[in-house]
Amino acid sequence: MWYLRKHHVKFVSKKELGKGIPSVSYNLRHGGSVLIDRKNPRQSLSAMMTFGDYIEKTKRAAVIFPEGTRSKDGIPIPFKTKGLEMLLKKVPSALIVPVTVNNSWKMLRYGNFPMGIGNHMKFTVHKPLEIINFTDKVELIQQVERTIVEAIEK
Repeated sequence: MWYLRKHHVKFVSKKELGKGIPSVSYNLRHGGSVLIDRKNPRQSLSAMMTFGDYIEKTKRAAVIFPEGTRSKDGIPIPFKTKGLEMLLKKVPSALIVPVTVNNSWKMLRYGNFPMGIGNHMKFTVHKPLEIINFTDKVELIQQVERTIVEAIEK
């Protein structure tokens, strides 16, 4: 995330991350990110619409994890596309930069403790995709998912 600092990134996060994690929770609540209730689709969509307007107006960068949660075994979970669709609709000037995170599942495979010591996470930043180059948003989302999944190390 250090490399993204100059882009003023704002995160789409589950509401549970808004409490109990020193510094992280505070920044998510007060730094322009959006906290969504995954059990309440109406709240989530409303929050995403407001967030999309904010991102477009301020020209900030949005970070969304479309899998929704970390894989328990390294096998990718199918994308939940509604949040990404909403951002594509509300932020038409955006560039999509797919990022593959390898081995994050190994860090917490035993729960919170013991942490997977000696495991290395690897981030792969892929070539940006311009929304205007895709007439079909579903095709764009499928391309993003394909790009990320193909870079996952087995």
